[in-house]
Amino acid sequence: MENKTSIFNVQELRQELILMTINEVVEALEYRGYNATSQLVGYLTTGDEKYITTYNNSRKKLCKFDRTEVMMAFINSYLGR
Repeated sequence: MENKTSIFNVQELRQELILMTINEVVEALEYRGYNATSQLVGYLTTGDEKYITTYNNSRKKLCKFDRTEVMMAFINSYLGR
């Protein structure tokens, strides 16, 4: 059996984690009856965490990331990067 070293791109993994978290937050926002797009835009532009529901620990999950990282993940995803 051949041993191979795996190389991981930490930035790509972190971006993937952020996108997964965003999906969870969107589901929670929609479940609670909110417009997820409006709520996320409100949070990202103002930094006010109250735009994100506490349901399912969504606020805690999303706010552990810097807002700039979240915006970069959105843009990179849109650009296919």
